[in-house]
Amino acid sequence: MEGFSLKSRAIAFAMCAGAVAFILALAASSRGEVSVDSAGRALTAAIICGVMCWASAERTIAATAGAIDAAIARLSRAANGDLESEIPEEVIECVPPLAEAMDGLFRQLHANLESVQRLAMFDSVTNLPNRTHFRRSCEALLDTMGPDEKAVLYFIDLDRFKAVNDTMGHAAGDQLLGMVANRLRSVAERFVAGADGRQVLIGRLAGDEFTMFVPDLKDLRDADRIGQGILSAMSQPFELAEQEISIGASIGIVLRPEHGATLHELMRAADAAMYHAKASGRGRTEHFTEALAAEIAERAQLESDLREAVSKDQFALVYQPQIAAHDGRIVGAEALLRWKHPDGLKMPVAFLQRAEETGLIVEIGEWVLQNVAETISRWGRLGIEQRMAVNISQRQIDHATFFRRLGEAMRAADAPAHLLELEISETLAMHCSDDVIEAIAALRADGASIAIDDFGTGYSNIARLRHLPVDRVKLDRSLIEHVADQAEARTIAQAVIALVHGLGCEAVAEGIENEDQAMVLRVIGCDVLQGYSIAAPMPEEAFLNWVRDERGTRAAG
Repeated sequence: MEGFSLKSRAIAFAMCAGAVAFILALAASSRGEVSVDSAGRALTAAIICGVMCWASAERTIAATAGAIDAAIARLSRAANGDLESEIPEEVIECVPPLAEAMDGLFRQLHANLESVQRLAMFDSVTNLPNRTHFRRSCEALLDTMGPDEKAVLYFIDLDRFKAVNDTMGHAAGDQLLGMVANRLRSVAERFVAGADGRQVLIGRLAGDEFTMFVPDLKDLRDADRIGQGILSAMSQPFELAEQEISIGASIGIVLRPEHGATLHELMRAADAAMYHAKASGRGRTEHFTEALAAEIAERAQLESDLREAVSKDQFALVYQPQIAAHDGRIVGAEALLRWKHPDGLKMPVAFLQRAEETGLIVEIGEWVLQNVAETISRWGRLGIEQRMAVNISQRQIDHATFFRRLGEAMRAADAPAHLLELEISETLAMHCSDDVIEAIAALRADGASIAIDDFGTGYSNIARLRHLPVDRVKLDRSLIEHVADQAEARTIAQAVIALVHGLGCEAVAEGIENEDQAMVLRVIGCDVLQGYSIAAPMPEEAFLNWVRDERGTRAAG
């Protein structure tokens, strides 16, 4: 009977019952002989029996069908999100297994949805609201506040969390984040306990960044008390993997409504204050101020102006000669960037840091490399084959296609690689990856030379320095500033030059301001001199004239 419907089963049952009734009635009435009369009576009994059986089965089918219709309607409501309503009574009475299955299904779906919602709204590591949940909750709370009601927002960034992740692993880092969250909860409970109606919101934005929003601030001094409480909680050692771990935090503090009315305004200001705290030495709190607001506006304007400068080709190169210390002949030039700003010429110190922060340094660097390649080629056609040095930023080296684009620019300009020198800062040289070192070595194998710039300002690993593909080391101007008037400065400079020579490199002194410095550097063994005492940076035409004049002077001599 499997595969038959309830209705077909009822019909079959009624027909069977009628047949049995017919046979029994016929046997009882015929006394061994079958007649038309006995058959008629037996048929009547069979029909009555079959109809009664059908009626009984139909009634049962109707009740079950009604229960199933109710179940279908309930499942339809569940599909639209209703998992709370009760299972219909007719389903429970007529089809108990179906009622139990539906109840179990709804319970499981409800649990799954709660789990999904929690995963979507809460951070799994700290059980704090995530960025989305914090923003929604904070915006909803701000909407209920009057225009003059005060509140404070803290932007908290852990200071040495990355070191924990790097040395102890991400599992230990996650455990530490959970401890940080617990301490933030304790601070919130301790400093705002007993304040009627006050609801503190704590969230983890991402990585090691947390936020805390305290509404209904009665006294502005409370903002500092809570901030110091957070700072103290973060500065206490954490017990992690049987070790005491110290991290600390940098905290930005903003007040509502003084620094903004919307969460977007408050978060932006708090983020800026936090970065100011980090830049000022870390492990401290910083309030958002009008001076900081002006700095942010200035930085935003500078970024906008830089983007316009890139699009309008407002940059230019100037060239500062480098001469051999022992005979004064020109051995190269350093290409230096200038910004032809509408308000006047700007030096790199005024904009390069912002260009690095925004990533615009990559586009600016590409412009520099393209122009350097074309200049090398152009000078070659004029019979001037001078090595040209150009500074390379970390953003450029980190860019995956930097060396490929550099090679393409040199080949497109038909500029020989041996006339190109890349200057890399000491700090960058100490921390660049093995892949970058291999790429530099390949470029050097093609003929280009490599120089370490600003040597003496960082912390060099001599063993690593010995294995770097380097041709020249440029002494930072701080090492040579007092070589002409301080014996200690001469001793240090001479020792550094000896170290550079021991590495098999040439020593280049930059920032030479007077002839006395140049004379001392010649005596103590410096190889190449550069600075205003030799020649100031100059446009291309002036540089070419300077080269011709020097050649003429040397020829005449």
